[in-house]
Amino acid sequence: MEKKEREFLTVPPFECAWPKDLKFREAGRGCVAFEAFARNDVTLVFRENVGSQHYHYKRDNSPHYTVILGSHRNRRLKIEVDGKAVVVVEGVGLCCSSAFQSYWISIYDGLISIGKGRYPFQNIVFQWLDTKPNCSVRYVGLSSWDKHVGYRNVNVLPLMHNHLSLWKRVDYGDSVREEYREEELEDELTAYEKWGLENFLESWELSDASFIVGMEERPVPAHKVILASSGNFPLSSSEDVIEVKGVSYSVLRSLLEFIYTGRTQIQESQLSPLMILSLQFEVETLVRQCEETMERLKLNEKLFDSSKTVELSYPSTSPHCCRAFPFGLPVDRRRLKQLHLTGEYSDVNIYMEGGGLVSQPHKIILSLWSVPFAKMFTNGMSETNSSEVLLRDVSPEVFKGMLDFMYSGELNLEVTMESGALLLQLLLLADQFGVTLLHQECCKTLLECLSEDTVCPILQAVSSVQSCKIIEETCERNFSMHFDYCTTASIDFTLLDETTFSNIIRHPDLTVTSEEKVVDAILMWGMKAKNIYGWEVVDELMIYSTPELLFGERLQSVYDLLSFVRFPIMPSPLLKKLEKSNISRHIPTFDFLVKEAISYIEHGFSGPEFEQNVRFRLRRSSYKELQYLCDGDSNGVLYFAGTSYGEHQWVNPVLAKTITITASSPPSRFTDSKVLASRTYQGTSFAGPRIEDGHSSAWWMVDIGPDHQLMCNYYTLRQDGSRAYMRCWIIQGSLDGKTWTNLRIHENDQTVCKPGQFASWPVVGPNALRPSRFFRVVLTGPTTDVSNPFNLCICFLELYGHFH
Repeated sequence: MEKKEREFLTVPPFECAWPKDLKFREAGRGCVAFEAFARNDVTLVFRENVGSQHYHYKRDNSPHYTVILGSHRNRRLKIEVDGKAVVVVEGVGLCCSSAFQSYWISIYDGLISIGKGRYPFQNIVFQWLDTKPNCSVRYVGLSSWDKHVGYRNVNVLPLMHNHLSLWKRVDYGDSVREEYREEELEDELTAYEKWGLENFLESWELSDASFIVGMEERPVPAHKVILASSGNFPLSSSEDVIEVKGVSYSVLRSLLEFIYTGRTQIQESQLSPLMILSLQFEVETLVRQCEETMERLKLNEKLFDSSKTVELSYPSTSPHCCRAFPFGLPVDRRRLKQLHLTGEYSDVNIYMEGGGLVSQPHKIILSLWSVPFAKMFTNGMSETNSSEVLLRDVSPEVFKGMLDFMYSGELNLEVTMESGALLLQLLLLADQFGVTLLHQECCKTLLECLSEDTVCPILQAVSSVQSCKIIEETCERNFSMHFDYCTTASIDFTLLDETTFSNIIRHPDLTVTSEEKVVDAILMWGMKAKNIYGWEVVDELMIYSTPELLFGERLQSVYDLLSFVRFPIMPSPLLKKLEKSNISRHIPTFDFLVKEAISYIEHGFSGPEFEQNVRFRLRRSSYKELQYLCDGDSNGVLYFAGTSYGEHQWVNPVLAKTITITASSPPSRFTDSKVLASRTYQGTSFAGPRIEDGHSSAWWMVDIGPDHQLMCNYYTLRQDGSRAYMRCWIIQGSLDGKTWTNLRIHENDQTVCKPGQFASWPVVGPNALRPSRFFRVVLTGPTTDVSNPFNLCICFLELYGHFH
């Protein structure tokens, strides 16, 4: 019972659960990831203290945040502050009543971020910033409104700079939350938070300048690149001493502390000397802080106390700004970038093996970001007393990209996005040198841009990198969900290592059009195939060869992987062919599995060993095949949607709102979206032209819905009653309605030549295995109608393929 409670938690209407360990590690900052099952009002409450079971946010007078997913009968996202609605957004963050949906909500100094999916900090759907943040909320309550809400896999995570180190700790299995190793996590958090420019305040480590302060001529170390990017100090490549004898040490220290940490404390009586010193060295932000503080003290003369300490801090643009260098510090980023480009005040030359001098950066900047560099320059290694560093097996272009990040604190997306390979190499280099934030930014960018075409190269690169576990798991899931495409569009999958490929084959989200595709992929991977082919080719090769020669060191892996193929759900004729194949004759495991499947189909098995064996079950996420039989048949996806996917008699799916059809021209009497999905002939039906990218084009677009995808392998259209016959057009598919893939291109196609004529075409090649939500027929050239050559005149459209 205790295990069951940890797996699943149901919150009755108007109640709230407060599990004792749903608590942010740091007040005002944390993230809760969870799965929920509800018709509406998945409600999370964030309070300073734990509430009771019968607590309800509507009756709470204490400070709190409330986030409601699926408010207003599952139509809106709602955020309340202390019981007052501050955000009501339609159509965002809605609930799912048919299955558990994954969500995450993070709070960081009043910035509330909400996303969908298993992985926190990805797929953000909404953000809102509280201008008067409640930085004391700590406890998380799971609540409901007028219906039961089911919760499971609830995990509370602290917000760290490197979120990825947390993702690896989350167990999304059966337990409600992972128990962290307290000491290890605290040490990791503390060590990271303390590392920064403030570590080098008044430190002789890596210093290349010093101040001589006061009558006692006390030396105070500093760093030229930091000073030069923060103000106007009398520096030169040869001069490294700045004398400020007329200033006390405490005033100079406050100046340096402000530069190195973004904040300082000083007695009120020393504000004026500090402002004068700041003016002398043109540290403008500190000058303004001193002026504002002195003005405030003048207005409150009665409160003036020369011995009282005041705090000065660099103004942040927002409460959730990044605290990494150079953000939060009075550093001029443009000046810092210029110092990087010119190499002024550089104290190290970076050479690449075989590439010569690559850059002349500054040791302190490298050490700020990278512990390996810091150790290299300070622990007595040869580089400690040398101004030259030689790096091996590092790309100069990638290293320059890492340096750009170190000097700006930002990832240059324009450069990295032009080359996915560069971004991947940058990720690995950041991992090698411990540049945590760069590693995180690369990970986030890779995940945002992940596609079926890039998943294999990324998997090959990150499979051996422990810190990239979240990317590896996401890529494996992406591959498994687009298995047909990933194993037919490219042969790259055969280069994956055994563990990675096995994880994909065993993945619970593996989506295929047929189990035959899984057999083909396993055999190609085992042979390290150079070309795409099916099991029939391997069968022919077995006539003159043996499994040992064909599969080599991967033979045992092939035996193991074949046991995950669901042979019993294959068609009986295919199993008969496999039974008589050379593969069955030479591979005992294959032969046993095929014969077992045939026996299961012919005689059936019973008993718990078969009921619990996944090989005897349909895949949870398999596609439904909608096969083209003839023009105007009832087998396509538009007809299927009109029956509510097999639930009732057909009605026009546009009227039923199960699909959406739009045209390039505005709706009118003869541009009616209902017509394309209807089963009746329409004499006049067209989409008029519009200008896109400087060209005139006309199109009809079908949206089959946010929860559905189709791998289109056939389509049918029907000419209306006009003689405006198409000759040049394309049919396209898209997942987001923005980025389109050409499924079939028609050039001077004269198939359509009569009014009211049906015509159908197959979609072949790898793109026929690419899932899409949106489809459109686009006119790319004039029709045969001279008067209106760019009217797309069709009155019917149907799509076929594998539907999910």
